[in-house]
Amino acid sequence: MAFDPAAYGIAPAGADAVRPFAVEGLDVRGRAVALGPVLDQILGRHAYPEPVARLLAEAVVLTSLLGTSLKFEGRFTLQTQTDGPVSMLVVDFSSPDAIRAYARFDQAAFESGSGQDMDTAALLGRGHLAMTVDQGRHMQRYQGLVELDGISLEEVARRYFARSEQIPTEIRLAVGQLFTRREGAGPVRSWTAGGVLVQFLPEAPERMRSPDLHPGDAPEGAAAHEVEEDDAWVEARSLVATVRDDELTDPEVTVERLLFRLFHERGIRIFDPQPIVDRCRCSREKVEGILDSFDPHELSEMVVDDKIVVTCEFCSTKYEFDPER
Repeated sequence: MAFDPAAYGIAPAGADAVRPFAVEGLDVRGRAVALGPVLDQILGRHAYPEPVARLLAEAVVLTSLLGTSLKFEGRFTLQTQTDGPVSMLVVDFSSPDAIRAYARFDQAAFESGSGQDMDTAALLGRGHLAMTVDQGRHMQRYQGLVELDGISLEEVARRYFARSEQIPTEIRLAVGQLFTRREGAGPVRSWTAGGVLVQFLPEAPERMRSPDLHPGDAPEGAAAHEVEEDDAWVEARSLVATVRDDELTDPEVTVERLLFRLFHERGIRIFDPQPIVDRCRCSREKVEGILDSFDPHELSEMVVDDKIVVTCEFCSTKYEFDPER
């Protein structure tokens, strides 16, 4: 069924925006996002091998969906620390709209070719992923950890909400590349990505009951605690599972069209889009403040060609300082 948002007075959110929504008929709320130029700018600053770029793009999509849920001025940070070829991912979202990201990886693994065909689980290896909510200097910081043991970032989000928030959650993430031809030049590659997240939030809390976590060292033969899932949540989760990667990465398939396809029979309300912008928080003043914390001997070891050069890992901006400043 074709859907024209304009016929309902809805302006498409377009690329680089998160669209919150609610489906009262299924007691779910969620957010959907499409990323284009912002993602292209973030990835374009670094010479990431393609598998690393795809993995970081997934993390940016996930952070966009989670970070825009903040109802206050603060920061949401997603960070991995693992023993795989991609030893660290950091995506930092500052409300209401700024995002930045970078990845640290083993260059030798990709130069040898051993990292080129790895999936998400192999690239990350074993370790943990931390999601941190920082509400400012005068508020307590909250951090949730998820073990990385060969799971996707989609599964990370499911486990995080099941264990830390006790909220049934389903999520889909996808990353793609567009190739466009320009007159007098070869094809130009650009990154595109999208995601959708839904959560079951009924008014009656007993409807959110879920099975206990695995009992671990329980006696052999002990009966597992089973809870029959709510029919509304089963339906919502099943609908989201039908989302194809190309629906999330094709610029012609707007988030509004996708959400209408999924939930029009149940009735869906969409809310004002929340833009996402590529904005780093670094500045010359902040870097200089960090340098002031080093002693003279440490600073002398940073001098190269009579100057100190500091490069921001997020935006690749270089700051040069006189050692005698």
